[in-house]
Amino acid sequence: MSENPTPERHLPFDGPVLLYAAATASVAPNRLPELLVDGQELLSGRVDAYHRQYENVRSDSGRSIFLVPTGHWEEIGEELGVNEREADALRRAHERQLWRVGAESQRREGFDTALEIREAVVIGRE
Repeated sequence: MSENPTPERHLPFDGPVLLYAAATASVAPNRLPELLVDGQELLSGRVDAYHRQYENVRSDSGRSIFLVPTGHWEEIGEELGVNEREADALRRAHERQLWRVGAESQRREGFDTALEIREAVVIGRE
């Protein structure tokens, strides 16, 4: 999707989440930012549908976080034309952001339980 993602583009992930995702991703370090930008480009066009179809567990001025069915990131990965490792890196970044928000709001345990049967999707607000 994005041929030259700009570092200035706002991503709805906190700095520590990006560091963790980069450290644990099974993709090249320079590939993760591209994946996240491409993912946001796809997801941002669907935010209204996500609000209608999925549970919105947190919204603020910078992002909305949804719980979606397991396997959702496989579907998104296919749409983006990425391999399984890249789709997994995307899933883990979104999941980690939900965990961080849960820890900050004392809802981590509830989010942990939800992630046993669902996946997280974080969509930035511009």
